[in-house]
This record gives sequence, C-alpha cells and structure tokens, in this order.
Amino acid sequence: MRILDLTEFNYRAISRQRMRSTMLLIAIAIGVLAINLLTGIGEGGKQFVLGEFDVLGKNVLIVIPGKKETTGGMPPLTGETTRDLTLGDAEAILRLPNVSAVAPLIPGEVEISAGALSRNALTFGTSAAFFSIRQLSVAQGRALPQTAMDDARPVCVIGSKLRRELFGNGRVLGQWLRAGDRRFRVIGVIQDRGQSMGFDMSDAIVIPVASAQTLFNTEGLFRIFVEVRALETMDTSRQRIIDLLRERHDGEEDVTLITQDSLLSAFTDILDTMTLAVAGIAGISMLVAGILIMNVTLISVSQRTREIGLLKALGTPARTVRLIFLSEAALIALVGGLAGLAISELALLGAHWVYPSVPFATPNWARAGSLLIAIATALLFAALPAQKAAKMAPVDALLDKKAGQG
Repeated sequence: MRILDLTEFNYRAISRQRMRSTMLLIAIAIGVLAINLLTGIGEGGKQFVLGEFDVLGKNVLIVIPGKKETTGGMPPLTGETTRDLTLGDAEAILRLPNVSAVAPLIPGEVEISAGALSRNALTFGTSAAFFSIRQLSVAQGRALPQTAMDDARPVCVIGSKLRRELFGNGRVLGQWLRAGDRRFRVIGVIQDRGQSMGFDMSDAIVIPVASAQTLFNTEGLFRIFVEVRALETMDTSRQRIIDLLRERHDGEEDVTLITQDSLLSAFTDILDTMTLAVAGIAGISMLVAGILIMNVTLISVSQRTREIGLLKALGTPARTVRLIFLSEAALIALVGGLAGLAISELALLGAHWVYPSVPFATPNWARAGSLLIAIATALLFAALPAQKAAKMAPVDALLDKKAGQG
C-alpha cells in the first residue's frame, strides 16, 4: 500500500470517529503543550538571568542588607529590624584590596518636571562607578562626576525617553529640572539600551547618592554594587566584605552577598523543580493519551472486523494491516502534537508581549522531543490492538456478526 493511499485510508477512518479522535488529540496536545510551555518559560527565565548578569559581569558582587538563609525562610517575627547599609560601609568596602569600584544605590520614584511638563520617573541615587559597573554609556554629555560619595551636588543624567518627553528636540545639556522638591542640572543623557536588571534606564534619572538621601529622606542604602579586580579573587573579596561589615555592625553578620553563580544556582534549583513538574504533567497526559489510544484502537479494530477480513481476503499482508492501525495512531499523535506545539508557541508569544524583557522560547530539542514522545506513546499503546487486527483470519473476520456495532 502506497503512503498516499495509506494516509487517505487513515484520514477516512479518523473522520468516521471524530469524537474519539478529538479526545485523543486533546490528550496528546496537553502533554506536548506542558513540555513546550514550561520548558520555554524555564529557558526564557534562565536566559534572562544570564543576560542580566552578563551586563554586570562575573566579577561583580551585590551587597544586600539583611541575612537571607539559603532555605528561603521568612525573617523572624520578633520585632527585629534589618540594619541599614550606609555610605560609610560603601567607602570602607572601596578601601579593601582587590576592590576596584563601588556603587551604592538608592532607588525611588518621584515627580520630575521641566517647565510645564511633569511626570513620575524612576530615580537612582548612586555614584559615577554605577555607569561602569552596569556598563551604561551616555549618548550626550557625561556621566556623574567622580566625587566623594557624600557630595550632594545638584546634577543628574537622564534617560533618552525622559529627555524626549520633557525637552523634545531642544537643547537638554545644562537645563534644569525639578525632582520632588529639589532642582538638578542635566549633564548627560543615557544611551538607550532597553531594560536592564528589570529597569528601563531610558525612563530613569540618575543623581548622586547623597542627593538621593536628601530627596528620599533616608540614610540607608538599598544595595551596594562591588566590582573586584579579578574573578580569581571573588571568593576572597566576598569573605573580606562579610568580615568588614560584621566588624562595622557590632559583630553581626547581617548582610547577604549575591554573585552571578549564586543566583544561577538558585535559578537552577527552580528550573529543576519545573522540570519535575513538566515530567509529571507530561507523563500523566501521555499515559492518559496512551490508554485512550489503546481503547479507541481496540474499539476501532472490533468495529472494522469485516473491513479487515476483506483486506486480508484480497491478499493484504498482516504487516500492512498492522501498519494501517499503527499509522492511524501515529497520525493522530502527530496532529495532536503539532496542535499542542502551536498553542504553546502562541502562549509564549503572549508571555513575551506581557514581559518583553524575558526571551521566552522553547528550545528545538524540546519541540522535537515532545513530538517524538507523543508519536512513540501512540505507537506503543496501539501496538497490541494492531497486532490483534493483523492476526485475524479472513473468513472469521468476514463472518463476524458484531462488526460494525458500537
């Protein structure tokens, strides 16, 4: 039997059992959808984390106030408060050997106005080192000046989007704007680069950290970015920072240091959990689909007994009869798999539309693997009914009175 004839034969058989075939398609599609959707989300998240830390570089540490245990438990509810990081802490870290740059950070949102125009904007209080550590460049003017961290001079660097909305195509360098209750002179415009570490720098304003302390009425720092001179000194530098801050904080180890490796390790744990979830959902879906395929194929064999008898009476080999039912199951699995794959791609496109900074995409190995698993499941569970059909005697099949019922 030629492939085209076999395909047409299978199509007609499937069309006669639309309800059962649809059930099989849905079961297969759910399994393939689970594999591709969750894999796409996991891979997208992993690539996002890698991309964000590639911007920072592997030789960057992030100091966070408060001790975070690896168990991920909540802080004790005993009234204890986290000790703030201070500019003194940042300056002390900068004096350590092997530390090349330190950028304290205080983020916030304030109303920015220039003339009659105003809007809210994300505001970063930091130092000049922030630009080199975050690999930010300026399209116009210059970055923050290299001054002492406690120098609250009224200068700012703004994002390209903020520049367009507040100043249009006019001159921007040297212009004054108001942030909250303070005035700042624009000395630079950040080169547009899209989102970084979850922030859109084109829609932000960067001011000296001491100015941010006054603007937000706070002494504490949100984060301290630390750049070490060489990757080989990362572990040593990390321990020295912990020891230094413990000494400065009355003997308490009340900070957490994050590196690229530690974040990737945590994300890998999440990804492993998601992988188990994928395997469980896909396994259950494929098992249900396999059982349905076996039952439907058995019913199909029972209903088509006379058809099988006629084929064998006309000289059709047993292997061809077996192939008819196996290919029918494989065709249903292929169509269901392609449907699940298409739905997962649409879902990932929707997720990317909501979170454009995350590169949601199913890897090719997951696409191909899910389709192969679907087809293999169909062939495995259809093998027994197909063998039953292949072993039928022509005369007994033609005389079967139950054929065509059900």
